[in-house]
Amino acid sequence: MTARTHKPHEIVERALELSRADGCVVIADEHSTANLRWAGNALTTNGVTRGRTLTVVATVDGKEGTASGVVSRSAVTPEELEPLVRAAEDAARAGGPAEDAQPLVTGVPESPGFREAPAETSSAVYADFAPALGEAFARAREGGRELYGFANHEVVSSYLGTSTGLRLRHDQPKGTLEVNAKSPDRTRSAWAGRSTRDFTDVDPGALDAELAQRLAWAERRIELPAGRYETLLPPSAVADLLIYQMWSAAARDAAEGRTVFSRPGGGTRVGEKLTALPLTLRSDPHEPGLESAPFVLAHSSGDDASVFDNGLPLAATEWIGQGVLKRLTTTRHSAALTGLPVAPGFGNLVLEGGEDRSLEEMVGNTARGLLLTCLWYIREVDPATLLLTGLTRDGVYLVENGEVVGEVNNFRFNESPVDLLGRATEAGRTEKTLPREWSDWFTRAAMPPLRVPDFNMSSVSQGV
Repeated sequence: MTARTHKPHEIVERALELSRADGCVVIADEHSTANLRWAGNALTTNGVTRGRTLTVVATVDGKEGTASGVVSRSAVTPEELEPLVRAAEDAARAGGPAEDAQPLVTGVPESPGFREAPAETSSAVYADFAPALGEAFARAREGGRELYGFANHEVVSSYLGTSTGLRLRHDQPKGTLEVNAKSPDRTRSAWAGRSTRDFTDVDPGALDAELAQRLAWAERRIELPAGRYETLLPPSAVADLLIYQMWSAAARDAAEGRTVFSRPGGGTRVGEKLTALPLTLRSDPHEPGLESAPFVLAHSSGDDASVFDNGLPLAATEWIGQGVLKRLTTTRHSAALTGLPVAPGFGNLVLEGGEDRSLEEMVGNTARGLLLTCLWYIREVDPATLLLTGLTRDGVYLVENGEVVGEVNNFRFNESPVDLLGRATEAGRTEKTLPREWSDWFTRAAMPPLRVPDFNMSSVSQGV
C-alpha cells in the first residue's frame, strides 16, 4: 500500500490481504467532530477534528478450538498497517481458545457506498443553530441569568470487512446539546439537554425559556428530609436508568443466576410480567430520528457482544412487550448456551405505551410530589437486584396541588430500574431525550416521563 492509499475501504482491503490468520475482521472507524462551547452568555471555543481508528480481529484455528486476537490503534499510517495485523495474529496465537468462537458471518450483501468517501461534519452544521444561540444569550443577559454549555456533533463512518466476504458500512451522526443556566450569585442552577442528528430540530431559545422557568421556581427554597416521595421522573432520568438496565441484561449472566433477570431456582425471567403498565421497551436500527447501525459492530468480546458476530444483521427487537420481559441480550454463543433467541445489543432504546400526557400535564395532576430534572453519578450497588445509587442534580422541585411551589434540596437515591417499572403508576408521552449521565456513550433514546409513588430518596445531598 502506498502513502497515497488512505481511503477507508482500501485500508480494510489491504489489511485483509495482509492477514495470514484463518479468519480476519477489519473495522475502520472514521471520526469527524465539530463543537461549540460557551460560558457566561458568550462563545468561548469552537473546533473541528478528524480521526481514524482501525481494529483488526484475527482468528486462528487449533486442535482445542478457535482463538481470537483483537488490536485497535488510532492514526495508523500505511507503514504501520502490517505490524497491526501481525499484532492481532500474535495475540490470537498467544491466547487460548475463545469461548465465544463461532464461524464468521457470511452472506450479507455489500452496503451501498462501501467504496465511497466517509461522511463528515463541519461548522456548517451550526449554520442556523449558532445565530439562535446568540439570541438566547441576549435574552439570558436581559433576564439576569448566565448560560453555560456545549454543542457537539460527530459523524462516524464505520467500514467493516471480513475474510468471509462481508463489506459493510454505516454512517452514524450524533449530536448533543447541554445547557446550564445559573443565577449571578451561583446559588441556583438548572440544566437542559437535547439529542439530535443534525441540529435542525433543536431550539436554544426554547431551552433558555425552560431554564428561566426553573430558575424562577428555585427562588423559593424548601428543605426536605430523606424519605420516600411520589416522584415524577422526566424522560432524561428514565433513559439513564433504562440504559443501565439494558447494559445489565446479558442472558448468560441471568441464566447463571447473577443478575436481576435470573429466575429463582434457575433459568431467566423471560416471560415474566415486570410491570402492570402496558409498556414496551424496544430497539430498532431504523427507528425514525434514532437510526443506528443495522448490523453488529463489535470491537471486543464481552458478556453481551462477540467479535465473531461482526456483520450479523440486526432487526427490530422487543425487550419488554406490554409489560412482559421478552428478550435478553445474546450473542450467537450465549444464545446457544441459554436456549434463547439471538438478540445482540443495539445503539438505540425506546420505551412507549404510556398515556398521551406531557410531563407538564402530569405535574398538573399531582397533589404533592417531587419533580426531578436529571440524575447524576449513577453507580451499581447490587447486581442481583440491579440496585443503583446516584444523585439528583440541577433542580428538584416540590409540586403541591398541581403547581411547582419551590426548589428543594438534592438527594442521594437508591433504586432499581426493574423495581421502578414494577411500581410506576403512570407513564406519559414518549419523546426523544438525552440521557445526561450516559451521553458520552449512548444518546439515541426516546422515553416517557414516569410517576413513581414511593421513590427512595435515601439521604440528603448538599450538591447544587
